[in-house]
Amino acid sequence: MVPITRLFDFPYYQQETYNLPVALATKKNGAWEKTSSQEYIAKANAVSRALLRMGVQKDDKIALITSNNRTEWNIMDIGILQTGAQNVPIYPTIAEEDYEYILNHSGSIYCFVSDDEVYQKVQAIRANVPTLKEVYSFNEIPGCKHWSDLLLSGEDESNQNEVEARKDSITTDDLATIIYTSGTTGRPKGVMLSHKNIVSNVLDSAPRIPFDPGKSTALSFLPICHIFERMILYIYQYYGVSVYFGESIDKISDNLKEVRPTVITAVPRLLEKVYDKIYAKGAELTGIKKKLFFWAIDLGLKYEPYGANGAWYEFQLKIARKLIFSKWKEGLGGNLDLMVSGSAALQPRLTRVFAAAEIPVME
Repeated sequence: MVPITRLFDFPYYQQETYNLPVALATKKNGAWEKTSSQEYIAKANAVSRALLRMGVQKDDKIALITSNNRTEWNIMDIGILQTGAQNVPIYPTIAEEDYEYILNHSGSIYCFVSDDEVYQKVQAIRANVPTLKEVYSFNEIPGCKHWSDLLLSGEDESNQNEVEARKDSITTDDLATIIYTSGTTGRPKGVMLSHKNIVSNVLDSAPRIPFDPGKSTALSFLPICHIFERMILYIYQYYGVSVYFGESIDKISDNLKEVRPTVITAVPRLLEKVYDKIYAKGAELTGIKKKLFFWAIDLGLKYEPYGANGAWYEFQLKIARKLIFSKWKEGLGGNLDLMVSGSAALQPRLTRVFAAAEIPVME
């Protein structure tokens, strides 16, 4: 069994334990482009080989700026980390001057962007970042190098032994990533996290999550540049969860219906929006349907976990689930049996009502 002490150990553990046909999936031109556990590792190794050929040294910094979660980010993450370099994820919507500050402060030598909008922001400040050697894009952009150049350069496996040597030299206490704060209190501050910082969180959280190993499907849409979603993605890899990346917040509803995930992560603000939307639809009902809807909500707000509700309550809940709550579940894809909420406290009323609807929320 692959021991997990560094972040790049997760895909290898996944391949050995589950060998998923769909490890990661991103929607392109209207279809889901799927990457297996094996392809994930093969592409990450190609990236590592290419980076070594580009002269990347241990402790170099490489920035990733994507406006939506995608397979390429994860492949680059593992490819970078295997060389002993650090991944510097940058939030896409910050100002150009913050891009400039973070790229300079981290000393990033390469930058990978998702699309033209991000590329133009980097181009606008590129002349002010002397360490930056080149910018690559995941989308095809005229005049910008494409990330597939690395996959092409890495096809030649003759320096894989160098990649293995570099991997062997990386310890669990080595720096893995620098994550910059929002800068709401002055300049953004770079938070230095070791492999151990994140791996320990993943392994300590794992036993608490009621996953069906190798059989779950996730929809990922919270920004991967935040540590919450990033840590969750490593948990998914550890548990053999097939991860589909949401196209955008606007398309979450469509993606939920297509992917029919068993798990999603959310922040309280998003769960409040989901609840408000359901509530608004219920308020539009008339007659007996409206009465039943609000009866079910009142019942849900009194829900107590671990069977502490009594027989009469459970009898009523059974009816509410069949008539009302089943439709909530259907609206979220039909298979959702777990939501993980983080980054802020969730109102207990939401925890109760979603649990009553058989969509438990873990905080």
